[in-house]
Amino acid sequence: MPRGRSTFTKRQKEQARQQKQRDKAERRNQRKQEKQEGSVDEMRELRQHAEAQAALFRVGSDETNSAEQSGADETERVE
Repeated sequence: MPRGRSTFTKRQKEQARQQKQRDKAERRNQRKQEKQEGSVDEMRELRQHAEAQAALFRVGSDETNSAEQSGADETERVE
């Protein structure tokens, strides 16, 4: 028994709707993957930046500590 035109049209619309849903889900998954990769790169950059800042801070604190210690040593000798 032949199907009517409306049945064929409905089936086409349903198939198009399902395809749009699959496409949308695929785009969503791609964005998630790109975001995860991006956040890994960002975290690596942040760590490197933090290490560089810590190294600079340590260099400055070493000079300050050595100056304070040498000043304390001189004060002890004077007394």
